[in-house]
Amino acid sequence: MVDKSAIATHETPVGGSYYKATDGLDSNGESSGGMEMNGEEGTRCADGEEILDGAVVEQGLQALENKKTAWYAYLTTRDFWTVLLIGQVLALCITATNTFSSLLVGKGTSIPAFQTLFNYILLTLIYTTYTVYRYGFKKYFKLLLVDGWKYVILSFLDVEGNYFTVLAYRYTNLLSAQLLNFWSIVCVVIISFFILRVRYKWTQILGILVCCGGMGVLLASDHISSGSGKSTPTQVKGDLFGLAGATFYGLSNVFEEWFVSKRPMYEVLGMLGLFGIIINGITAAIFDRGSFQGATWDGDVGGYLVGYTLALTLFYSLAPIILRMASAAFFDISLLTGNFWGVIIGIKVFGYTIYYLYPIAFVMIIIGLVVYFLAGSMLGDSKKPWLGKNQEQGVTGVGTAKRKAIKVARREGLVGDSIA
Repeated sequence: MVDKSAIATHETPVGGSYYKATDGLDSNGESSGGMEMNGEEGTRCADGEEILDGAVVEQGLQALENKKTAWYAYLTTRDFWTVLLIGQVLALCITATNTFSSLLVGKGTSIPAFQTLFNYILLTLIYTTYTVYRYGFKKYFKLLLVDGWKYVILSFLDVEGNYFTVLAYRYTNLLSAQLLNFWSIVCVVIISFFILRVRYKWTQILGILVCCGGMGVLLASDHISSGSGKSTPTQVKGDLFGLAGATFYGLSNVFEEWFVSKRPMYEVLGMLGLFGIIINGITAAIFDRGSFQGATWDGDVGGYLVGYTLALTLFYSLAPIILRMASAAFFDISLLTGNFWGVIIGIKVFGYTIYYLYPIAFVMIIIGLVVYFLAGSMLGDSKKPWLGKNQEQGVTGVGTAKRKAIKVARREGLVGDSIA
């Protein structure tokens, strides 16, 4: 993709025609159904105002970055508390899916690929339908032809991440499988550094290390306390599946962050669901046939599948927001608190007993999340290095640095209300 000096001239290809990442208009000036108009994903600028829009974003970004603030200033913003809250909601969602997976295994129903299929179906029904409504059938099919292969890669990574993570519960216990997710953090940091050119501040590295230290305390507690979950003879096999799932998750999280910074969130989720159905269906047909035939089917299993699907769909719907406002790294370390929530649920559902190190570990992880954003700018991690100096290659949507910049420019009188 070629960089342009002005946001107004930057366009993203969609199957031979173009939609403008900043204003939701196609090359003919007609509505393309681009992402979230009306202040959601696009700035409704007239043609004569588009060049001004590029200058507005540049001035807004400079105003935010040059603002004299205390080292803890970002912690006092609504954005920080929003990403912190969303992160914990996501941790609860992933803990819920892990719990339902363990309950299904306890009922003799271990169908890792099949149980996730309903999530992709629901994502397709919600987001693909809306994408077609916004784009129209012609542009949607052009999108499939031109960029479909990229979404196939994203969907493959996501499907296999779900498959191996759920499969791990067949061979290991709830807590051991959750604790392996720290490996996805390592994958995210390495990939973001070398491929997306992300440069981490010392506070971010320290925050990640503190979070991983909290996870290490959980590992030690799990080893010391036999009450945190009985070990199984095949636990090593389960741990390997868990590591494979965490690797795929790490790769897919970075890829999704790249996607949602450039494209509409509903487009990304719709494509993820559509291709997820195909890839997940093939995976289930190959690997789940024997398990499917021997599985238990009753009302409890049906309820667990419904709970699993709803929790996972909510997780998928919220994830793009935190990936925009923060980063894939913060996203992953936020999920580490899911291990603590898993213990709380495990006490009631699986009869676990809590060890005194668990609350300590939880506090350490929360502290790490706070430290991650110390000494940062007022933009946090929302300014993405791969989008250009003035974020000209990105969309103007919820949680993006571009949208924040336009709001600041408007507030400081740099532009009228007709922009942004």
